[in-house]
Amino acid sequence: MSARVLVGSFAIAMAVPALAAEESYVIEGVHSQPQWEARHISMSPQRGSFGKVSGKVMLDREAKKGSIDMTIDATSIRTFDARLDAIVKGERFFNVEKFPTLTFKSDKLTFDGDRVVQVDGDFTMIGVTKPVSFKVTNFVCGENPFNKKPMCGAEATATIKRSDWGMTNGLNLNNPSDDIKLMIPIEGYREVAP
Repeated sequence: MSARVLVGSFAIAMAVPALAAEESYVIEGVHSQPQWEARHISMSPQRGSFGKVSGKVMLDREAKKGSIDMTIDATSIRTFDARLDAIVKGERFFNVEKFPTLTFKSDKLTFDGDRVVQVDGDFTMIGVTKPVSFKVTNFVCGENPFNKKPMCGAEATATIKRSDWGMTNGLNLNNPSDDIKLMIPIEGYREVAP
């Protein structure tokens, strides 16, 4: 191989980015606050959220695999009404004194190309663990325009039955409904080696 061909081949190799390896993302809590929606006495949808979440997402978009380990602070639940906050934090619902966290763990991510479109894992709430499948939309990775750090973001949604976790108070009056819609906007910063 001539020196010219060797130099040209090296230049091409340098111009092509290396195949993506597994990347670690730390969940950014300010823009990753889980929300929920339930119908009140079969009428209007009522919404609330959790103000504190933490965790890590591992992604290997080339190999189409990854994992999620997320912890939600149940004590941070809020409904924008102090009376309802006290009710949902109490023993009849989330019982946050005894069960202060909710967790979601998964190593089953479904990809469409390099985008995550579904996550199947175990959701633990009030001491009970059940499988939940989240649909993932708006998955995008890029550079934060403000601090220039690499990050990924998406929205994950699922509908669960609260009775599957033993939360049955008020079901006879549909107050709130058994079906609970979970909506989790998520953003995470990629951990970069020093």
